[in-house]
Amino acid sequence: MEKTLRILFITLIILVFASVSFAGEEEDEEKEAVKISYVEITPSFVSNLSGGPKYIRCNIQLMTKYASNVPEIELHMPALRHAVLMLLAGADGKALLTPDGKEALRKQALEAVNKVLEELSGKKRVDDLYFTAYYVK
Repeated sequence: MEKTLRILFITLIILVFASVSFAGEEEDEEKEAVKISYVEITPSFVSNLSGGPKYIRCNIQLMTKYASNVPEIELHMPALRHAVLMLLAGADGKALLTPDGKEALRKQALEAVNKVLEELSGKKRVDDLYFTAYYVK
């Protein structure tokens, strides 16, 4: 009888812990509702270019599908600006005059921003990057 009670007690404890751990997993699996937010990187980027046109001036906004990502993006803004500036400094001015060159730069900047965020926060948090002003001279 005592052995049976002990087995029942142990089984009950296991079931309680199992239900607590499954409840935690269900909360993690619930997705946050999509609420698109934009974060402007200020001030404007101004950088010298290599070859052809001499400089670029552009404004960039970052788009995230989840508003909860905004504080993390803002926290790492200095590192994000640095990554974009390094990318711009090595860019070919002639290529940036074409629509394909502009799109390639946009994709490279998005990749650079997400790489920095993943290194610093463990997650890619930016879903897209937009030029809201773009001038190459």
